[in-house]
Amino acid sequence: MSAVWPALIAAVIAAIGWFANDKLTSQREELRRRTEAQFRFVERQLEELYGPLSAELYEGRRTFSDLLESLGRDYVFPANDILSPLELKTWLFWAESDFLPRNERIKVLLMRKTHLIEGPTFPDSYVLFLDHCNSWAINHLRWKQQQVEYSWHSKVNWPEAFETEVLDTFHELKRRHADLLGKLASPTLSSPAVPVDDSARRATT
Repeated sequence: MSAVWPALIAAVIAAIGWFANDKLTSQREELRRRTEAQFRFVERQLEELYGPLSAELYEGRRTFSDLLESLGRDYVFPANDILSPLELKTWLFWAESDFLPRNERIKVLLMRKTHLIEGPTFPDSYVLFLDHCNSWAINHLRWKQQQVEYSWHSKVNWPEAFETEVLDTFHELKRRHADLLGKLASPTLSSPAVPVDDSARRATT
């Protein structure tokens, strides 16, 4: 009997060690799965929505600066909202060649990638952008097709908050993407399971 007890104790210790290691391995695998899922989602947000949105906005800043340079001032419409014939020609060229098409591309991104928008709700600034976009597009189309003149711009001002929110979200997602990538590469999630301590086996020898 005296020889049985050490073997029994060793078996119990080995079993406890195996279950403990198995639990730790399962927890690590579950954490890795969750981290990978978060990483893939953030990657999609950047690749399919916020990356393209940010590129559109940065390009828009450049073309708007070029417009102001062409007009020779730091604003487009004066207080009376009246442009000279040459100024109107310049404005319509920029509007039809860049601003209106860019607005439409941004609108399509928001409509097709709504599920990738950060947060639980559709942000107010995004709604303002759609109002700005749609108001301008429909009035401009009416002028093109029916020659009904309008103010030559949207009834809703360009929402600066939309641009700020999109770019801030883009930079936050870039930071989160790097953090998640670091976690996936860390030994905690990438190393193999820790082997069971064999001290119990040695106790029987």
